[in-house]
Amino acid sequence: MATLAASAKSNTVIIGSDHGGFDLKVQISDYLKTKGFEVEDVGCHTATRCDYPDIAGLAGRATLDDSNTLQRGIVVCGSGIGISIAANKVPGVRCALLHDHYGAVMCRKHNNANMIALGGRTTGIEIAKEIVDAFLSTEFEGGRHEGRVEKIMSMC
Repeated sequence: MATLAASAKSNTVIIGSDHGGFDLKVQISDYLKTKGFEVEDVGCHTATRCDYPDIAGLAGRATLDDSNTLQRGIVVCGSGIGISIAANKVPGVRCALLHDHYGAVMCRKHNNANMIALGGRTTGIEIAKEIVDAFLSTEFEGGRHEGRVEKIMSMC
């Protein structure tokens, strides 16, 4: 497994959740900070009920912001499903709903995903750490996958 460490050039990760993903989001944020990443938390900031589409929009736009040199985001709701669907409505976002390390590697290598979604009620912190590590340390392969990603982006 690749080593996860922030570089000086690209060390900010955007993160957001609704109430269902709040606890896992906090744990992931704390983990990323121990690895040297800056974490920009776009909300929610308590476990009080909120709507995941609002957070997905904030996280998606922040991930695409040119000042975020890493340009990667993590969103969490109860299952990860709703927030991933909502994030993918932001033009330019390619958000993958993940459940394991393999998916995290493949969404980067083949799909150049710039965001991931996790389920706060379905994913434990140790699996989440593996997923986050793989997502942030795996590079896009390009090549034969470049044209496919361009086709996806032309659909927006």
